[in-house]
Amino acid sequence: MILSMLRGGDDTHDDHHEAETLNEWILHHLQDTDKWLGAKLPTLPTVELGPLTIDFSITSNVVMLWIGSAILIAMFWLVFRAPKQVPSGMANALESLVLFVRDEIAIPNLGKSLGLQLTPFLCSMFFFILVLNLMGLVPVFTSATGNIAFTAAMAGVSFIVTQYYGFKKNGVKGYFAHFFPSGVPAPLYLILSPIEFLGIFIKPFVLCMRLFANMVAGHTVIYAIVGLIIVLQSVWVSFAAIPLALALNLLELFVAFLQAYIFVILTALFIGMAADHAH
Repeated sequence: MILSMLRGGDDTHDDHHEAETLNEWILHHLQDTDKWLGAKLPTLPTVELGPLTIDFSITSNVVMLWIGSAILIAMFWLVFRAPKQVPSGMANALESLVLFVRDEIAIPNLGKSLGLQLTPFLCSMFFFILVLNLMGLVPVFTSATGNIAFTAAMAGVSFIVTQYYGFKKNGVKGYFAHFFPSGVPAPLYLILSPIEFLGIFIKPFVLCMRLFANMVAGHTVIYAIVGLIIVLQSVWVSFAAIPLALALNLLELFVAFLQAYIFVILTALFIGMAADHAH
């Protein structure tokens, strides 16, 4: 990331162009575009569904999703194609993460039965977000988790699974009963019921915005700090900017794992709360 910005500095000629270039560097990494590695991606026809227009064109973030999926499939296949009695190396690391998701996230929040059942789902979500977060730190890739459309889609998946298990475990009557808590004076339902209803949609919104905001903020700060070298046109600034940017890159590695963990544990918590409404 840092090297890619410094290489771009050779093309600047005046203050106005430098400011635009710094802005373009940041937006190029964060925004979804129809180009990647200098090549224009295929443009596909749009589909009109009443007032809704769906564009199936391939963008840079779509390519990131494909690459991230391919990395996960290849990594797990290569590591576990011939299972060993005692795993080592990468197999041991991946197995440790899977066991962490199962024992520290799924079972404590969902109970043993449902936790074991949903461990594959939670692991898939965890590894997918983690790989995309890490890819966003590599200059050749773009930040898919810095795209609110992606985080909204992931939150939508979490929302659908949450509602499904809420209805499955409690039935229609039991699920909607939590909108009207027992032992509460009837007039308070005018306040509590709307709050409970809105809470169903606030939870996935929080998931969406938390992941999006954290990833965008980290990348933006790093780019802005390194960009000071070019904007201020002083090599002396680099003695402070580059070490600080490197430190923030290391922090972003931690944030990549942390945000994947938070997204998955909140998903497990929301599913557990929906499935336990009857109690």
